[in-house]
Amino acid sequence: MNTKNPATRPANPRFSSGPCAKPPTFSLDSLAGAPLGRSHRAAVGKSRLKDAIERTRDILGIPSDYLIGIVPASDTGAVEMAMWNLLGARPVEMLAWESFGAGWVTDCVKQLKLDAKVTTADYGDIVDLGAVDWDGDVVFTWNGTTSGVRVPDAFEIPADRKGLTICDATSAAFAQRLPWDRLDVVTYSWQKVLGGEAAHGMLILSPRAVNRLESYTPPWPLPKIFRLTKGGKVIAGIFEGATINTPSMLCVEDYLKALDWADSVGGLDGLVARADANAKVLHDFCDSRDWIANLANNVATRSNTSVCLKFTDPRISDGATFAKAVAKRLETQNVAYDIGAYRDAPPGLRIWCGATIETSDLHALVPWLDWAFEAEIAALSQGAAG
Repeated sequence: MNTKNPATRPANPRFSSGPCAKPPTFSLDSLAGAPLGRSHRAAVGKSRLKDAIERTRDILGIPSDYLIGIVPASDTGAVEMAMWNLLGARPVEMLAWESFGAGWVTDCVKQLKLDAKVTTADYGDIVDLGAVDWDGDVVFTWNGTTSGVRVPDAFEIPADRKGLTICDATSAAFAQRLPWDRLDVVTYSWQKVLGGEAAHGMLILSPRAVNRLESYTPPWPLPKIFRLTKGGKVIAGIFEGATINTPSMLCVEDYLKALDWADSVGGLDGLVARADANAKVLHDFCDSRDWIANLANNVATRSNTSVCLKFTDPRISDGATFAKAVAKRLETQNVAYDIGAYRDAPPGLRIWCGATIETSDLHALVPWLDWAFEAEIAALSQGAAG
């Protein structure tokens, strides 16, 4: 067994899957121009918020006739706003292959009390997307943050669908190419791929979704913070920077700086390439070891952001305890922070590979994964011998 520490540590050990690592160029000094102590309804605040919306459109390639709004409560708030405003007009199918998708199922069935069809897959797998009835409304995650499983590039949502597609893309936006013409609602949070601050979400609506908002009134009461229409029309200000509640202008400034960085690395193409290169380091690592594997069972559905790993060594009888010990050992060495699997997911590791992570840090990390695994196996052997 090799008990010697690897020679190199990652320069940045922050591999959390949310909030995620800041862009490599981040500094607090860069936020000095934030209009702190100013109203977000003042000209300076409106300008910053409008800039955040339009630059998001430019980098992600969002069609000009789609609405983009900054909303409270992160991605969760955005998804809930979409479901509470839009669902109920047509049959609903809820797709879930990880914990957040399962949460949307619970809210749809138990809170909105809709008689929805629920289609699920175990962690590591994805539902049969070809069997989904896209003529009903469909709610799903594009990339399972807690399962490391994503919608494969080869799958195409039907262009002639009659229902709305409501897509939680929080760990996909800025790292994977989304088919905007096939998505009617897209949500994400600033705290994922661009490493922004928590609590702010984005809600993106197609013309089809806007038409639903203006032609359908749900049968349940809507809390003020969820309301997207007034007098039968979309509240346009929400999608022009007049947010429903007060945003943090410091967080807005941080998001704008993250968008600056995104431009500097080549926009969406550069961001996707960085995430792909990062994930490949871990995918190659798993493929060359017989004691660890990607949680995603199909290569085509492997995430390039939230890469989830499972231990496969037969000597490990308590996977949860073993995985926690490995993660703790790496954190104690200041090598990797917050990489334990999500609490509802199978035991293992979850390592963020989004664009703000440097590929060199992942190359530095993988020898430490070997080291931590061997150290914990040795501890198991000693315990058994004792």
